[in-house]
Amino acid sequence: MSLLLERLWQGLLDTLLMVGVSSLLALLAGIPLAVFLVTSSKGGIFEAPRLNEVLGAIVNLFRSIPFLILMVALIPFTRLVVGTTYGVWAAVVPLTIAATPFFARIAEVSLREVDHGLIEAAQAMGCRRWHIVWHVLLPEALPGIVGGFTITLVTMINSSAMAGAIGAGGLGDLAYRYGYQRFDSQVMLTVIVALVVLVSLIQFSGDRLAKRLNHRT
Repeated sequence: MSLLLERLWQGLLDTLLMVGVSSLLALLAGIPLAVFLVTSSKGGIFEAPRLNEVLGAIVNLFRSIPFLILMVALIPFTRLVVGTTYGVWAAVVPLTIAATPFFARIAEVSLREVDHGLIEAAQAMGCRRWHIVWHVLLPEALPGIVGGFTITLVTMINSSAMAGAIGAGGLGDLAYRYGYQRFDSQVMLTVIVALVVLVSLIQFSGDRLAKRLNHRT
């Protein structure tokens, strides 16, 4: 039992490391990407329709590829970036690349829901375009962005479990090697419970934070 708990603890730490680093990178890349997709569209404050279409097509391309296929296709790039295709850090690369366009599209929806009248009022007061982004768009869309990031985190946990099953470590690796291959139902059940608890905590925390940030409720 102590050995199982030790393995479970290590698998949980590996999963948190994978998801934590990947989600941070996806957050840092996804928000600017979402802002650009919104502001560069037709009628946007940085209108550039052609560039918007190209970038939108790239985002849609990566969103349409199943994670398992994307992870395999990125093996040469992953080896180039982290020097290996096995382990926790090797999983960070495909997780980040898969999560960034997913989160960017969710954040884009939240940004587009901002009342256009607020943007027009800011323009009428002489605000610069970047000031509008920082002081109007992002603050107004923040609750939706937090909610979208919560959904992204949950999706990344699911993907990390899939990555773990093919050598990335974490809870998925524990479930596959000790639960599935060795037909140990206790290990499998323990991993499932751990994943359910982890996802529930993240969803609960994200919902509470989004509700607190929403000044309209």
